Amino acid sequence: MLEAIDLVKRYGPVTALDGFTLHVEAGEIVGLVGHNGAGKTTFVEIVSGLIRPDSGRVTIHGKSPTAARGQVGVAPQHIGLYPSITVREHLELYGRLAGLRKAGLRSAIDDMVVALRLTEIINRKTGALSGGQQRRTQAATALIHRPSLLLLDEPTAGADQETRDAMLGVVKQCAGEGAAILYTTHYLPELTVLGATIAVARQGKIIARGTDDELLKDLPG
Repeated sequence: MLEAIDLVKRYGPVTALDGFTLHVEAGEIVGLVGHNGAGKTTFVEIVSGLIRPDSGRVTIHGKSPTAARGQVGVAPQHIGLYPSITVREHLELYGRLAGLRKAGLRSAIDDMVVALRLTEIINRKTGALSGGQQRRTQAATALIHRPSLLLLDEPTAGADQETRDAMLGVVKQCAGEGAAILYTTHYLPELTVLGATIAVARQGKIIARGTDDELLKDLPG
């Protein structure tokens, strides 16, 4: 599904990725963790097709990120909603961009509204929403077309418990339906709830990978 091999990305004297290698299979949730500056967001941006690596290779279903863009859903770390339009209008916009029309679009919106608990705010402008409501709306825009690869970059940062519960439930459902999911977070208990494989990034590369039990077992003492 997602295969990244020996990615290198530099910004002047700063090396953001330095031989970054990671694989995510269909139906798998990989929790990408690491301190700020470890390369997590840069990796998400490369897989999203927003930037290109200086070297290395990344493929999605054997295609480049640009060619596979329609198969990818992205919820970036920073909220990227239009404050003057409603939640429903966001879902209609992103659904149409993904190729959904008429009954298919209406059905997809209905599913997302229920799954991410947006019923009571569906007709409110996103600029008037709480942080957690905006997080759920942004996730819905990433999920509206049922992508086969889902990239969630700190999707619950600063969010309330309702948002966390809704988000984790949807992520598990998507994985159960066969989606490959990359989930970056600083909240390690979320990865336990998700049953995720954990990949630890440091200084632009993956230094360890396994379940939480396996990684804890390898710690000294």
